[in-house]
Amino acid sequence: MANPGTPTLDQLRVFLAVVETGSFAAAGRRLNRAVSVISYGIGNLEEQLGLQLFDREGTRKPQLTVAGRALLSEARTIAQGVDELRAKVKGLLEGLEAEVNLAVDVMLPADRVGKVLRAFAAAYPTVTLRLHVEALGAITALVLDGKAVVGISGPLAAGVDGLDSISVGSVQMVPVAAPDHALARMEPIPPGAGRNYTQLVLTDRSPLTEGRDFSVLSARTWRLADLGAKHALLREGIGWGNMPLPLVQSDLITGTLKRLVMSDHPGGTYCFSGIWRRDTPPGPAASWLLDKFVALCAEDMKEHGFGDI
Repeated sequence: MANPGTPTLDQLRVFLAVVETGSFAAAGRRLNRAVSVISYGIGNLEEQLGLQLFDREGTRKPQLTVAGRALLSEARTIAQGVDELRAKVKGLLEGLEAEVNLAVDVMLPADRVGKVLRAFAAAYPTVTLRLHVEALGAITALVLDGKAVVGISGPLAAGVDGLDSISVGSVQMVPVAAPDHALARMEPIPPGAGRNYTQLVLTDRSPLTEGRDFSVLSARTWRLADLGAKHALLREGIGWGNMPLPLVQSDLITGTLKRLVMSDHPGGTYCFSGIWRRDTPPGPAASWLLDKFVALCAEDMKEHGFGDI
């Protein structure tokens, strides 16, 4: 049995044009070619493949045969793949990055990250994104090491040599505990009471924050590298701790967590910065990401009485 030939991309585009427009004449108008050229091209494709793709008898409009329907999805996949390849090459020629590595602080509200990345996917469909979600100094470390071209970091990135930065908003951090925790049952909570109970503290493996504590009041601490684990343990009543207000807002409404009114530890504002290495500034796609985060964070408000963490 003879092997089928290899169709050209142009032949596949003619085939798809006939399918999508419904006739040889309409395909000719779309491709700006004579009907005879379209017919000739389809005939050559059928001869090359050894298959009849259209049934032309008994109807004014060509109908796909069983073989034609079977090959349709493959033809579309090939044509789409070539279009994507051309778009990526065009972007590279124009200086667009092939890939963007982004590192974001775990405190950054998830819905904000989702909005930015959804818009990024629509604006830059040919650019691959690699997302790192880390805590505290790990964001700065990823950018300094070149593993991320841009980062959305907490306040720890301020003043680090070799980095440039731009403000991208903030999030409110509030002390919370389970409703059956001893602190949650106190009315009011006396000054210094938090020191007598286990505080759950977020930490990271970055040397930039080694040996440093942030908003730690109690001498009794459990240290966790995962914000989700801290959230779960707080809900279990194991300790108390500071959490981003957007993350625990639903817990405060349903009563699975209670905001602690502590006169000596009311919470604070956790400020974010977009950061990048001064010697490797972000390209067009990465710069777009930073601009989008800045725009979304423009309306962030600081709660009255809160200082910066």
